[in-house]
Amino acid sequence: MARMCATILALAAIVVAPVAAGEETEARLSMDVKEAPIVSIVSLLVELGGRQVVFDPGLDCSLTLRLHEMAWHPALDTTLRACGLGYQEEGGVLWVATTARLREETESRRRLPEAPPDHAPGLARYRLSYARAEEMAPLLQRLVAPRGSVTTDPRTNTLIIRY
Repeated sequence: MARMCATILALAAIVVAPVAAGEETEARLSMDVKEAPIVSIVSLLVELGGRQVVFDPGLDCSLTLRLHEMAWHPALDTTLRACGLGYQEEGGVLWVATTARLREETESRRRLPEAPPDHAPGLARYRLSYARAEEMAPLLQRLVAPRGSVTTDPRTNTLIIRY
């Protein structure tokens, strides 16, 4: 990481404009970089923004850019967009990946609550350790409602109760 930042600093002139006392605006930066790896540029921008970053494997893009007195966040957005990348932020940590990968992950998270539960209502499974399921089934059948049933799976020694 230190070697990557040193490479960027050797290729870039970075100036961070000071923030006046009492102001709550972001510091502005100027950067002039030629053919630097996107990972190095984003690492520097994120460090200036006080965030952490995780890169998806296989990100390979080099950029030439010249920014003049720009806030770190718009600089980050523009830089990532130039390489077809985006990010998701959670708890001060940015995950940088291709926009297709981010879209996939978002869609996957959206579908997660829609997934059916691994057991339907009115169905319970109990894997027994110290008793045989076949011996316990007749005892439990008397306790289940008339429309319910108790079956067993002898391979896993499991009671399956429908109620």
